Amino acid sequence: VQLVESGGGLVQAGGSLRLSCLASGRGGSIKTMNWYRQGPGKQREFVAGVSTDGSSNYADSVKGRWTISRDNAKNTLYLQMDSLKPEDTAVYYCNAVIEVVTIERVTNVESWGQGTQVTVSS
Repeated sequence: VQLVESGGGLVQAGGSLRLSCLASGRGGSIKTMNWYRQGPGKQREFVAGVSTDGSSNYADSVKGRWTISRDNAKNTLYLQMDSLKPEDTAVYYCNAVIEVVTIERVTNVESWGQGTQVTVSS
C-alpha cells in the first residue's frame, strides 16, 4: 500500500489547511490511519489517528483545533487543521497500519508517506 500526502503549504498563524492522504495499491486491509509530524530539530510525533469505525484520538497539542477523518470508499485520510500556530510548522506524514493475512498468520505492517511540509508564519 502506497500513501501520498497533499495539501501542505505556507499559512499565517490563525489560518487553516487541509491535508489529504491517498492510499493506493494492494497488500492487505488498511486498519488504523494516522498523522505524524516532525518539526525542525525534533523527533517525529503522533498527531492524530482514526480507526476503521471512525473513532479518533489526538495529541493534546492539537486537540480541539484539528479534526481527522477518513473516507474509506475513496481510500483517503484527511486532517483539517484550524487555528494554526507557528509551532505547528513541520513535515506531516501519513501512516497506515495494514493487516496482511496469509495462510500461516495475520501480520500488521506499517506504511508511510513521503511527507508534506506545513509552514505557519507568525
